Amino acid sequence: MVEPHDFVVKTLGNCRVESPLAPLLGMRRRSVNNVDETDRVLFDDIASEAIARGVPTTELPGFEPAGPRKKIYFDPSKAKAGVVTCGGLCPGFNDVIRALVLELSFRYGVKKIFGFRNGYQGFISRYNHPVMELTPDVVSQINEEGGTILGTSRGQQDPEEIVDCLEQLGINMLFVIGGDGTLRGALTISQEIARRGSRIAVVGIPKTIDNDIMYIDQSFGFQTAFSMATESIRAAHAEAISSPNGLGLVKLMGRHSGFIACYAALAKNDANFVLIPEVSFQLDGPDGLLPSLRDRIKSRGHAVVVVAEGAGQGLIEECPKSTDASGNTKLGDIGLFLKQAISKYFSGLGIELNLKYIDPSYLIRSVPANPFDSVYCLRLAHNAVHAAMCGRTEMVVGRWHGRFVHVPIPLAIRERNQVDPNGDLWMSVLEATGQPSSFNQEFAPEVSVPGDN
Repeated sequence: MVEPHDFVVKTLGNCRVESPLAPLLGMRRRSVNNVDETDRVLFDDIASEAIARGVPTTELPGFEPAGPRKKIYFDPSKAKAGVVTCGGLCPGFNDVIRALVLELSFRYGVKKIFGFRNGYQGFISRYNHPVMELTPDVVSQINEEGGTILGTSRGQQDPEEIVDCLEQLGINMLFVIGGDGTLRGALTISQEIARRGSRIAVVGIPKTIDNDIMYIDQSFGFQTAFSMATESIRAAHAEAISSPNGLGLVKLMGRHSGFIACYAALAKNDANFVLIPEVSFQLDGPDGLLPSLRDRIKSRGHAVVVVAEGAGQGLIEECPKSTDASGNTKLGDIGLFLKQAISKYFSGLGIELNLKYIDPSYLIRSVPANPFDSVYCLRLAHNAVHAAMCGRTEMVVGRWHGRFVHVPIPLAIRERNQVDPNGDLWMSVLEATGQPSSFNQEFAPEVSVPGDN
C-alpha cells in the first residue's frame, strides 16, 4: 500500500536561478497536455481505488510532475555533470547519453559533462578507466549504434569512493542509466552524498528490457526488445509449419517478469503456448504442458512455444544457487531443459517430432533503439536534465498513465513490476494463444501490480 509520503521527492534546496528555458515556458498556455509544476499526477486511475482511500481529493497520493521549471537550483555556467551506464546492454543507451549531452549543452549551457566508463567501476581508481569528456560532437551520431559508448558493467562499488570521485571533479549532478540493481546503487550514492552534506543531484533513467521497474508505465528499450523478439517467433513458426510435427521453441529474456514474452507473442500472434515466471506450470499430468503439446501436434501438426528465461525454474532439478555480480540468482536454462524434456516425451510416445530451438537474447540486447524507444529515450533524458537542474535528487524519471513524473528511488525499487495473472494483459495472451489458463490450475504467488503494462 502506497501512502502520500512515499511520493515526496528530495531536493537540494530552493530554486533561485532564472532558467534559460523560462522565456519558452512563459509562452506556453495551460492545456490538458501539460501539468503545472505545483500540480500532482494522481497515482490511482480507477475511481474505486481512489474512493477506497476515504480521503479528500487533495490528499490522494500522486507523483510530482516532470518537466522544466522557470527557476532552477544550479547555475548552468558553473555546473558540471556526470553520466554512467550500468547493467546489461539495452537498446537506447546511446540515445539517452546523446539526449542528455545535447540538452545540457544547448538548452542549459552546461560546459563540462563527464562520462564514466564501464558502469560504477568508472569511479574507482583501481580499475584505471579514464573519464571521457562528452561533447555534442562526440555524441552526434552515437544513437545510430547499439550498445553504449561508455561501456557498462554489473555490480556495486564503494559509494564513498564514488562520491570522492564526484567531489574531486566538482560534479554537481549525476545521471545514472540502469535498472533495479543500478538504482539501488544510485540510492547508496545519494545517501552518502547526504551524509557528507554535499550538494550533488542523483537522477536515474530507468533501463531494463524486462520492463520490471515498478511505478513507471514502461522502461526504455522494452519496445525495441519485444519488437525484435517477434522475428524469432516468426522464424520458429516458419520452421514448425515446414516440417511434419514441427515445434518451434523460443526462449526470450525475462528473469522475473514475462512482459517480453507476452508482448512479442501478441505482436506476432503465432505462439500457441506462452510460459512466464508469474504463472507456474507442470510438465506431466492431465493438465500438464507435455500432454497439451501432444494434443496440439496431433490436431494441427505443428506448435510454437515461447518461454521467458525465468519461467519453470522449480522444474529444473539442478538449478544453480549462485549469484551474478549484480546479486541476481543465476537461473537454470529453461530453454534447453524444455527442449530435452519435450524431445524425450515425444520419443517415448513413438511420435516423430521436428523441434527447432531459438535463443535470440544477445541479438535483442545489442540492437539500436527503434523509433518509438528513440523518442522515449530523448524525452526521458530531457526530463532527467530538468529534474537535476532543479536540484531534485534520489529519484528516477518515468511515465505514469502517460504523463512524465518524478519517482523517488526508494519507491521505484520497493517492488518488482510483473505480469498480473489476473490482469488484462495475461487475459489477452490466453485469448490469442488458446492455451489453458494454467497447466496445473495453480497460479504462482500473487503479485502486486499497480498497472498491468
